[in-house]
Amino acid sequence: MNRIFGRGKPKGPPPNLTDCIGNVDSRTESIDKKIARLDVELVKYKDQMKKMRDGPSKNMVKQKAMRVLKQKRMYESQRDNLMQQSFNMEQANYTIQSLKDTKTTVDAMKIGAKEMKKAYKQVKIDQIEDLQDQLEDMMEDANEVQEALSRSYGTPEIDEDDLEAELNALGDELLLDDDSSYLDEAASVPSVPEGVPSDIKTNKDGVLVDEFGLPQIPAT
Repeated sequence: MNRIFGRGKPKGPPPNLTDCIGNVDSRTESIDKKIARLDVELVKYKDQMKKMRDGPSKNMVKQKAMRVLKQKRMYESQRDNLMQQSFNMEQANYTIQSLKDTKTTVDAMKIGAKEMKKAYKQVKIDQIEDLQDQLEDMMEDANEVQEALSRSYGTPEIDEDDLEAELNALGDELLLDDDSSYLDEAASVPSVPEGVPSDIKTNKDGVLVDEFGLPQIPAT
């Protein structure tokens, strides 16, 4: 059967807006190049007409310029149409892509909601509250144990007034111990003059004697 009727050609991928936009843009660029060449011709004809006198030759150049200008207008119209088509397809492509992104976001949010529901099913609020109560009781028990271990044994009762009086007196003693004024007084005592003997000697009659035991002559 395939030999008689032949095989059908495999279908190619369906067209998409991105490829269509690329084709239209390439056609627009081709038309722009044609318009640029026509502009060059128009400038040449215009310069020729400025240098020519009125007559058949100038009219002939003018007709050529008019024909080129007419082609330029036609190309410009085609270019504008193609640019509008490209713009419309870009807007449509943007809208389609935005819808696809929105669908992807919604699907991801649905999956996230399902995962959250599964996670919440595994969490028991009652168990958490019971655990918190157990921890609180254990902390209270630990505090009671610490208080019991820090209890003092055989400590005599002491009057707080006596302790306060002793504390005040202790502060005065510390102030006295810190007083260094006696050092200042010791430093203010005059020093012994040099050359004066420190020991005064007298004989049995009470007369001053020198270092050899002889009576000293009083100074006049």
